[in-house]
Amino acid sequence: MFDFDGTIADSEIGIVKSIKYSVSKMGLPELSADQYRKFIGPALITSIKKYYPQLSAEDVTRALQYYQEYYHSEGIFQLTIYPGILAELTALNDAGYTLHIASAKPEPMINEISKHFELGQYFAGEFGATSDERTRVTKTAVLKYALEKANANPQQSVMIGDRDTDMLGGYHNQVKTLGVTYGFGDVPELIGAHASEIVDKPEQIQAGVSRLVG
Repeated sequence: MFDFDGTIADSEIGIVKSIKYSVSKMGLPELSADQYRKFIGPALITSIKKYYPQLSAEDVTRALQYYQEYYHSEGIFQLTIYPGILAELTALNDAGYTLHIASAKPEPMINEISKHFELGQYFAGEFGATSDERTRVTKTAVLKYALEKANANPQQSVMIGDRDTDMLGGYHNQVKTLGVTYGFGDVPELIGAHASEIVDKPEQIQAGVSRLVG
């Protein structure tokens, strides 16, 4: 089970531009560059509430709509696939593993991105948040849904991702976790969220998975 942002692709440009657009349209205070980067990975609604706790439920909905307005028109394809990741996905498939995407992005967005970058050949399933980004938004909920839809055995599954939310999603679903440090998280964040193993580059993923589930 692969996270997308920060694990398969460096999507910082499109996501941060979309957030800045929303912040500007809402007339909210600007955040630091590091704070904007922290939006990458967790559910968007979670980060909006974290950094702008003063917003009402209606304002949060409006902020989400502004984000999606920019992201759908320009931000969605403003990303680059990490060097080495496609070769590693091929190697994992050749080794007999079944690969899926499990992302906190809305599932239709994952489908659209996958089609654009021709990623479908690597993955048996693409699972994400609900379109409204409200009812299935946490990585724990997305991974539970992905495991059920894929009919996967949690004991023989691995959640691969770059943020604490990915590791906690695996932990709460009794799934082993492989943290990657080339994305937007770091070693202390991953260890603090119960990462089973940590690797530093895409080329090390298969070896990490093998150590976890054979």
